[in-house]
Amino acid sequence: MMTSPLARERSLTINTGRRELEARLAAPAIKTRAGAVLCHPHPEYGGSMDNAVVVTVASALVARGFATLRFNFGGVGRSGGGFGGGLAEIDDARAALGALAGTFHPGDPLVLVGYSFGAWVALRAAAETSAPRHVVAIGPPLDFLDWSSLDAVSAPITFVAGERDQFCAAARLTRVLAAHAGRIDLRRIAGADHFFVGREDEVAEAVTDALRSVA
Repeated sequence: MMTSPLARERSLTINTGRRELEARLAAPAIKTRAGAVLCHPHPEYGGSMDNAVVVTVASALVARGFATLRFNFGGVGRSGGGFGGGLAEIDDARAALGALAGTFHPGDPLVLVGYSFGAWVALRAAAETSAPRHVVAIGPPLDFLDWSSLDAVSAPITFVAGERDQFCAAARLTRVLAAHAGRIDLRRIAGADHFFVGREDEVAEAVTDALRSVA
């Protein structure tokens, strides 16, 4: 039986200054080439760091030499506090990025990966810091929330979107890509909807392929 790349994952606590977050850090068995922070879907709709897409992506990244840090937003699992309307969650992501950076040498490459609401959080956090080398937004719910912060993200951006995503209408996606021509790479998952049930491995492959040049 093959051992999961996350078998050596260890628990830790991230102090944001306002609350403490439950997190798990995994290091690859091979030489670490980069680090990735993963942001989970909306806390008020069952999102957590144990989401199947988040876990599958984290596992694939570790297998390819990334250290991964997945964490629960405030009020989820053993994380303190509660849902902060988005702003507190952006602070959570920045704190997670800082915690992961603390395990690396200055200047080592770090990336942000978010799924659904977590994609919005990751991009908002990236708009406020130049630390991430790349941001991957899985299932970005473009039909909701404010995406104007895309203008302030300096890092390359990849969207991984299901062809039938209920919250990312094709027309809206086309407009966003046109407005950011050349800045956002799109990876389509044919026939998949927003939840990627049974398609998690395809999502993970798209993410790792998008990040193949990060080192």
